[in-house]
Amino acid sequence: MAQDGIVEVSQFIDQRGVGRFQLFVAVLCALAVFMDGFDTQMVGYVLPAIARSLQIEPAALTSVVVSGLVGLMAGALIFGLVADRIGRKSVIIFCLVFFGLAMLLTPTADTVAGLGIWRFLTGLGLGGAMPNAIALTAEYSPRRSRATMVMMMFFGFSFGAAVAGFATAALIERFGWPAVFYSGAALPILFAPVLAAALPESIRVLALRGTQASRIALLLARIDPARSPAAGARFVIAEENEAGGLPLLHLFRERRALSTVLLWIMFFMNLLCLFFLATWLPTVIHGKGLSLATAAVATALLQIGGCTGTLCFGPLVDRFGAFAVLSVTYLGAAVFVALVGISGTLAPVIMLTVFAAGFCIVGGQNAMNALAATLYPTAIRSTGVGWALGIGRIGTMAGSAMGGALLARHLPIPTVFTLAALPALCTAAATFALGRAERRRQGRSGQADFAPSGAAAG
Repeated sequence: MAQDGIVEVSQFIDQRGVGRFQLFVAVLCALAVFMDGFDTQMVGYVLPAIARSLQIEPAALTSVVVSGLVGLMAGALIFGLVADRIGRKSVIIFCLVFFGLAMLLTPTADTVAGLGIWRFLTGLGLGGAMPNAIALTAEYSPRRSRATMVMMMFFGFSFGAAVAGFATAALIERFGWPAVFYSGAALPILFAPVLAAALPESIRVLALRGTQASRIALLLARIDPARSPAAGARFVIAEENEAGGLPLLHLFRERRALSTVLLWIMFFMNLLCLFFLATWLPTVIHGKGLSLATAAVATALLQIGGCTGTLCFGPLVDRFGAFAVLSVTYLGAAVFVALVGISGTLAPVIMLTVFAAGFCIVGGQNAMNALAATLYPTAIRSTGVGWALGIGRIGTMAGSAMGGALLARHLPIPTVFTLAALPALCTAAATFALGRAERRRQGRSGQADFAPSGAAAG
């Protein structure tokens, strides 16, 4: 770890277990993505209420949903690149304040076009926060626990989405739909000062810069107080420093091109399926004759299933490998999504199938986010995660738009959900192919962050 006053930061972290300080960082990042989860899911719940307020059909608000998703995509693409240049912490805090203010002003819009503008700006901030929360958690985690730590951190997103389901129906019923946006705005604005005071910058980013020795020494001492670095130590990181030039190009170098493309396909297809469900399930269930409150609770089970899946996938991935587990998971997702369409009007059956679909799709997405964080080194990690999420956001737009188009055609509900199951099958195929590609690539490099028992891929 240390030789002649030199401390290799990655090795220092990797040789230790997960301590209280790293858990503290993960919790702060989980609270940041909690805001994202709350906003993402609450939109689906407020659509029927907004449509009634504007005296239009819910499908007419498709452009509003898509505008928010365009913002999410742009935020992930832009702020991932920015954070690899200036650091994770400042970008996360800025994005939280930005999307909080945009949410606060959303109820001032009284037209579909105005709502679309505010949703775009909200998405811009949301999209920038998530990849940096993922990257920051990964960079404080030892290699053997990195994927599990990111998955546990991303539990915050699913929990936020689940809370939105239970809170939104009550807020709409008592105070009207603007109250949902006011509540969603208060959370990030009030939380930003907490992050400014408590959230550390990525220690690996500081080491790559090579100019922050005192800050690094303090952070390492918090990771392991018993073995603080000696005074005057020099800190380095044994990762390829690929910060030169355009970071995006480095996603396709060092034999990463095929893996990057397959990862993008996974994100695109799974988020297409996820956002079809998250956006339109409340409308579909409500349209079956069930109350809006029942529709909200049933849809919240999508995210509760995701929370459960996240907790279950960690041990399964450790034992069998990410690619094997996720390939089977997405095959199951296709089955359960199709079953949602034929579940009829019995609320318990609807809730069970939605829970199972969320277990596979949302839980699998959380594992996929962790996987993305393990594929790239520190210098391009936010770029890699951000662009995977950004490409995935195109899938979210496609899923939301597809749902609106299918519902506008008044197709039978079983047909709609059978079509929605096809992207899950594509995700399973891409996951299997990525496993084979990573087995070949990591077999050469000798690294295996996300595989069982030291193997390169499941």
